[in-house]
Amino acid sequence: MKKLKKTNTKKNKVTTDTLAMMVQKGFEETATDIRGVKEEVKDLRGEMNERFNKVDERLDRIENILIRAHENRIERPEDGLRVVKTRLKIA
Repeated sequence: MKKLKKTNTKKNKVTTDTLAMMVQKGFEETATDIRGVKEEVKDLRGEMNERFNKVDERLDRIENILIRAHENRIERPEDGLRVVKTRLKIA
């Protein structure tokens, strides 16, 4: 088995303090990224709520149109029957 040469140059030497600073910087960058993602999610949630509200409004209008159409279909024959009863003098 071949032995690896150990190099002790300043370029490759990492001290505990240097490592601690690198880790801290990584955590700070991660925290910044998380804050950015939270803001994006917040914005997206607001946009989704706006869109859902618009969909709800559209569905309410469609529902009202369908209900009115259904009521008209029921009332027309009732009106015709009332006219027939009046002409035949049936109570």
